[in-house]
Amino acid sequence: MPVLVARRNDLRFDVARMKPKIIFITGTDTGAGKTVLTTLLVGYLRDCAVNAAALKPVCSGGRGDAQRLFEAMNGAFEVQNPKSKAQSLALSLDEINPWHFRAPVAPLPAARRENRKIKLTQALAHIRETQKRFKILLVEGAGGLLSPLGEDFNSRDLILALRAIPIVVAQNKIGAVSQILLTLEAIPKNLRDKARVVLMSPRKRDAATKTNAKLLAEFRPEGKIFTLPWLGKQFSAAGALKNPRVRRTLRALV
Repeated sequence: MPVLVARRNDLRFDVARMKPKIIFITGTDTGAGKTVLTTLLVGYLRDCAVNAAALKPVCSGGRGDAQRLFEAMNGAFEVQNPKSKAQSLALSLDEINPWHFRAPVAPLPAARRENRKIKLTQALAHIRETQKRFKILLVEGAGGLLSPLGEDFNSRDLILALRAIPIVVAQNKIGAVSQILLTLEAIPKNLRDKARVVLMSPRKRDAATKTNAKLLAEFRPEGKIFTLPWLGKQFSAAGALKNPRVRRTLRALV
């Protein structure tokens, strides 16, 4: 049985009893904070000796988000087997992000500008093949839940086909409650009931920042709404993971 080596184990998971799962990180919009949360979550899980990985199958407007996931995983986690040399569970950038396009628009029109196509079957095959290597696989969507990713699918289609646990990310500001509830309404009920909501605190708080979580609690089951604090202008996953509040929130999401 492989021995899992973690840098910090302040909250140890019982890895042997964990069931394999896919968690899908979607959002209310572009810039909601999906990549920040995915980076934190994969870093935290690996830090706690869970062989987790993160994918962003489709990117448009550059590969910056996928690069951040790559940096969060690269060299951060190893499995040691007494019968063999340590083997890395790192993923290459192309494994994390197999489809990427230059234009800063939704992936579907960005792909068409380059005369390329992505089919739902291709995306699912890549995700499922990668899942075989990891206990927990995080999949980050692009844009909002219904933003077209390929010729015949969006993030909702992936969530449904993968039976993934949805996490909806939103900026904690005025208007967020309506956007979150609309996003949740678009998720099939059997998966909606499992969905988590993460409010990402902005640098400048408005009146709604203080009340959004409480208001959402009137519409969502207990323990499904989370808030992350402002993590600084120059975001550092390593720095954020030293914050006990952040770590408690990330653990609860899993």
